[in-house]
Amino acid sequence: MAYQNHVYKSALLNQLATIFPFLYWFPQMTKETVRADMFAGLTGAVIVLPQGVAFAFIAGLPPQYGLYTAMVVPIVAALFGSSRHLISGPTTAISIVVLSTIPGYAEPGTSEFISLALTMTFLAGVYQLAFGLARLGILVNFVSHTVVIGFTAGAAILIVTSQMKNVLGVDVPKGESFFRTWVHVWDQAGSINIAVLAVGLLTLLSAILIKRLVPRLPNLLLALIIGSVFTGVFLRSNVDIKLVGEIPGGLPPLSVPNFDLEVLREIAPDAFAVALLGLIEAVSISRAIASKSHQRIDCNQEFVGQGLSNIVGSFFSCYAGSGSFTRSGINYDSGAQTPMAAVFSAIFLALIVLLLSPLTAYLPIAAMSGVIMMVAYSLINVKQIKHILESDPSEAIILVATFFATLFLELEFAIYLGVIISLVVFLGRTTSPEIAVLAPDIDSKYGRPKLTDVESKPLNQCPHMKIIRIDMSVYFGSINFIQSKLFKISEHEGRKHIVVLSNGINFIDLAGAEMLCEEADRLEAEGGGLYFAGLKPAVYQSFGKTHAIKHIGNNHFFDEKPAVFRTLRRLLRKQGKCEGCALRVFAECRVDDEKNSPDTTKNRISKKADAA
Repeated sequence: MAYQNHVYKSALLNQLATIFPFLYWFPQMTKETVRADMFAGLTGAVIVLPQGVAFAFIAGLPPQYGLYTAMVVPIVAALFGSSRHLISGPTTAISIVVLSTIPGYAEPGTSEFISLALTMTFLAGVYQLAFGLARLGILVNFVSHTVVIGFTAGAAILIVTSQMKNVLGVDVPKGESFFRTWVHVWDQAGSINIAVLAVGLLTLLSAILIKRLVPRLPNLLLALIIGSVFTGVFLRSNVDIKLVGEIPGGLPPLSVPNFDLEVLREIAPDAFAVALLGLIEAVSISRAIASKSHQRIDCNQEFVGQGLSNIVGSFFSCYAGSGSFTRSGINYDSGAQTPMAAVFSAIFLALIVLLLSPLTAYLPIAAMSGVIMMVAYSLINVKQIKHILESDPSEAIILVATFFATLFLELEFAIYLGVIISLVVFLGRTTSPEIAVLAPDIDSKYGRPKLTDVESKPLNQCPHMKIIRIDMSVYFGSINFIQSKLFKISEHEGRKHIVVLSNGINFIDLAGAEMLCEEADRLEAEGGGLYFAGLKPAVYQSFGKTHAIKHIGNNHFFDEKPAVFRTLRRLLRKQGKCEGCALRVFAECRVDDEKNSPDTTKNRISKKADAA
């Protein structure tokens, strides 16, 4: 009875853990894991303090909204996600999408802009949660990570462009395009504020040097301090340098998104782009870190975590967030053991903001822009971009197209374009499966005949039989390609017996089954046949449900390759097609030659005579 109760409780806990993932890892916490998570959380809080302010600036929101997002979003995402090391919150890519889409409806920084940003966050969260509940996490597998790399590289250039007015001290109208912004900067090159430029460059160089010389220190925070101290010298000289102003030092206030149907309808497409980008970012980062921590990531659960974090965040003055590669990587490197590290990071950040918010009154905008430019610089993965450009032409096309679309088109369209191109590339690969032509290699070094790809080694092929191997699924997208290949073999090459080595086929849908039946009928009408060897049991069963096996004939399906070759050799000999063949591609053909040779016949007659 006690054992049954234990089993029942375990099953109940597992079922609840699928809804509340924290029920699975929370009981596993120990003093050691709590200590490690607290240290990682403190490190993350120090890192996200300047980042949160910077990201809010990028998004066109007051600086405190970036901090609010870094307090609420990571807690919910950690409790309901699947990754133990992912840290969610404000990100550069989503921030710049927010800035590029909402100004079409409201002026950045205004109360209406903030309301729309919160509404967009709510809608994006609803999309993400719906994807997770519908178990659509597998869809991320069809979107190349190159889309994120190209988009973030383009976003980095846009971020630097948007901060030039703050670093140079020139006036650039809001909402200008990438090209027009640089035109304005060029036109005002003679009126650059040297003091503002000095503050921005000093902050940027300080962040770079600290990062390279002492990587363990919070380079962005220290760079802001250096820039602020340096600004104090200029302020005493009455130099006009704009300051950020004091950030409200409180906890995230309650907020309510705008649920007006007309507003929801207008921003729904933009919210979908934010949701899609956020999911791709979060899952990509989770998988990258899981490859180091050897943890299994549940994409559906990650969708749920990201969706709930944005929905809840929209009621606590947060704008859309996602996974952060920088903070997640630092979280893992700092020794975080459980998702509690993200919770501790949010708590420590709230304490820091409560204590230090008055100091932001002395923070120069030029210094903040220098930090933002440092963040933008870190987004460009030069090594990965170079690797993509050199190794895979199709991925290079995705990268370049997404990059330039990000610079010159609407950002949400750039995301869609990258996703569409990656899907087209994927479909192009699956609709043109690899079909290898094989032949027996009698002189194989393995001591026995081995089927070898004729492209890797020139081998004689049977003039009446063709051996091919299909290395991908036979489905509606690939049937035209496969059918054309079978037709070419039978009509152009004159081989009417085709053997399909099927161990590489993972799936055959109804359209594929109908196509194979048509080809089997056509070959049989021409005196040949279509034969299958090595179908996987699951594929054989699903194939059988389409009644294709019954239609083609069970005698055309074989578990082992030697069996199909023996059957076809007997059939070809019976049809008299082996007579006069000088190729002898199979080892059995050579054995037949030896048996039928005059010397072998004389020896058999002699042995019979001696026995008599």
